[in-house]
Amino acid sequence: MTATSAPTRRTVRDVVFVDGVRTPFGKAKPDGLFAETRADDLVVKLVRELLRRHPELPAERIGEVAIAATTQEGDQGLTLGRTVGVLAGLPNTVPGYAIDRMCAGAMTAVTTTAGSIAMGAADITVAGGVEHMGRHPMGFSADVNPRFVAEKLVDPQALNMGVTAENLHDTFPHLTKERADAFAVNSQAKYAKALANGNIDPDLVPVAARSAELGWGLATADELPRPETNMEGIADLKTPFRPGGRVTPATSSPLTDGATASVLAAGDTAAELGLPVRMRLVSYAFAGVAPEIMGYGPVPATDKALASAGLAIDDIGLIEINEAFAVQVLSFLDHYGIADDDPRVNPYGGAIAMGHPLASSGVRLMTQLARQFEQHPEVRYGITTMCVGLGQGGTVIWENPHHADYSGHTTEESAK
Repeated sequence: MTATSAPTRRTVRDVVFVDGVRTPFGKAKPDGLFAETRADDLVVKLVRELLRRHPELPAERIGEVAIAATTQEGDQGLTLGRTVGVLAGLPNTVPGYAIDRMCAGAMTAVTTTAGSIAMGAADITVAGGVEHMGRHPMGFSADVNPRFVAEKLVDPQALNMGVTAENLHDTFPHLTKERADAFAVNSQAKYAKALANGNIDPDLVPVAARSAELGWGLATADELPRPETNMEGIADLKTPFRPGGRVTPATSSPLTDGATASVLAAGDTAAELGLPVRMRLVSYAFAGVAPEIMGYGPVPATDKALASAGLAIDDIGLIEINEAFAVQVLSFLDHYGIADDDPRVNPYGGAIAMGHPLASSGVRLMTQLARQFEQHPEVRYGITTMCVGLGQGGTVIWENPHHADYSGHTTEESAK
C-alpha cells in the first residue's frame, strides 16, 4: 500500500464584514419604484457597485456568491448567486448559489459563506438577497403540503404572518396595541432623523428604473416611509388580520421590492488587500419556535448566539432587529428587560418605516450596524437579529473594530 500524508489542518479564520449596500426600497405595487425592473438586475447593480467602491478587491479572488430569495421563480430563480455573478461581469471561475430561509435569507447567505471563509474554502465572498414582492407575492405559487394541517403539525394560523403577530399579542397581553402603535411612530421618526442626518443615503445605490407613466428615471430614495405618522392618525386603522385585532398596517412592515449585497473576507485577506474592516463576526445562531408565534424567534436565537460567544445581553451596545411587526420587536425587548424606546435599538428606524423585502433585509441590518459602529467607538458588540416565517429566528453578533479592546486586527494594524 502507498503511504499518504495526513491532510493539512486548517485553523478557523476571522471573518470580517467589508462593506454592504442596498437599493432604495420600493412599494410592491403596480406603480412602485421597481414595478418594471427585474429582481436579478437589482442585485447585479449592487455587486457592480461594491466592486466599483473597492478597486483593491480582485474579482477573481471572490470564492462564492450567495444570493437569497424567498420566492425562487421567474427573475428570482435559476440559481441567483451564479446568474447574478455572470450578469455582473465576474469571472466565469467565480461560483455561486441561491438560498432560501424566507426573511433570513440574506442573513443566512452571510453566515453560510462566512463558514466557507472560516474554514479556508474561500477568501472573499459576496452575500445578499432580493425580493420583488410586487412580482412574486410571498407564498403565491407555493404548494403547501396538506399534511401540515391534516396531521396537525402546524396550526393553520401559522401560514399567515400577520395572524402570528396577533398571536403574540394574545401570548403577551401586556404588549398592548398602544405600545405597538408608539413603537411604530418612533420607528418612522427615527428613520426621518437618520435620513436628515445623512445616515441612510451612503448605503443606497441609485437604480435606473422605468415607469409606465413617467418613463425612465433614477430611483434614489426609499419610497415607503411615512414621517407624518402620529398616534392619533393610526389609532383607528383597520386590523386586516383579525376583526377587532391589534395589528394594523402602521405596526406592520409594508410589502416591499428591494435588494442588498455585501462583501465578506477573511481577516488576513482583508489585511493583505487593504480592504476595510467594518465589523468582525463573533458568533451566530438560528433557532426554531412554534410557527404560530414565529415573531418570538429572535429570542432563542439570541440566547444561543450569546452563549456561543460567552456574552450576555448587557454586553450588547447596539441592536438591529428587523421590524416585521411592532409586537414582534416588543416581545424581544420585553424578554431582555429592554425599554421600548431604548436608544440602542434600531437607531435609524426599521422596516416599519423603510420596508422589508423579505430575503434581503438581513444585510440591510448589518450595513446599518456597521455605520453605527463607526459613530460609536465606545460600543464593542452589536447584534443583527430577525424572526423568520414558519417559526424561526436568526441572530449574528458582531464586534466593532473601532473599539479600544477590539480583539481582531484592523488592516492598518496588520500592515505595520
